[in-house]
Amino acid sequence: MPGAAAHTYKDIDFFLKKSDRKTTSIYIERDGSVSVLAPKPFDIARIQALLEKKRSWIYRSLAEWDDLNRTRVTREYVNGESFLYLGRSYRLQIVTNQDVPLKLKNGQFCIDKAAIGEAPRHFREFYKSKLLPRVSARAAIYGARIGQVPAGIKVLELKNRWGSCSSAGVINIHWKCAMLSISVLDYVVAHELAHLKYANHTPAFWRQLEKILPGHDDQKSWLKYNGAGMTL
Repeated sequence: MPGAAAHTYKDIDFFLKKSDRKTTSIYIERDGSVSVLAPKPFDIARIQALLEKKRSWIYRSLAEWDDLNRTRVTREYVNGESFLYLGRSYRLQIVTNQDVPLKLKNGQFCIDKAAIGEAPRHFREFYKSKLLPRVSARAAIYGARIGQVPAGIKVLELKNRWGSCSSAGVINIHWKCAMLSISVLDYVVAHELAHLKYANHTPAFWRQLEKILPGHDDQKSWLKYNGAGMTL
């Protein structure tokens, strides 16, 4: 986790990171690690007390993470392997003498045989290029509902988050979101738009999200239980 220091409290390993918020929060990241976001300077005794208080919740959350990650898929870059794009599965076809390393054509992903060695990079670049304009369009639609316009939108590698919102009002979206259906992508975008007004997941934040995307519980639940399958 960038900018975070590894710590251990009794049997709990966690990453400690500075936060702009005034309170201390504990998160289970998508890779199963425990993160603590705390105001700086850190009060390690207070952090340890919070970890102790939340011990049962941390254990339950890590056990749930193990269950959810049984959907994780290891893909191979061979003919017939399936890859996701906008909620649909497309088979991979290895071709020769293609004008670009990777393209989506006639209902399948076509990758040039010479590009197989760097296939993950070509897929990431494909997803990034296709996702940015789509996210920008969805953000314009949903931002208009609450009068919020992000200072910028970026598609990049976010490690263990689907999205983030910086203190400067820039929305960051993980390139893996290109694998999601439009309805689930809308949830990620709307979630980050709500953070333009509320940094924390307070009741006010969830009310704001409901204004942006009413009835979003199904998308939220789908992402929780199926997100681990969004892999290369």
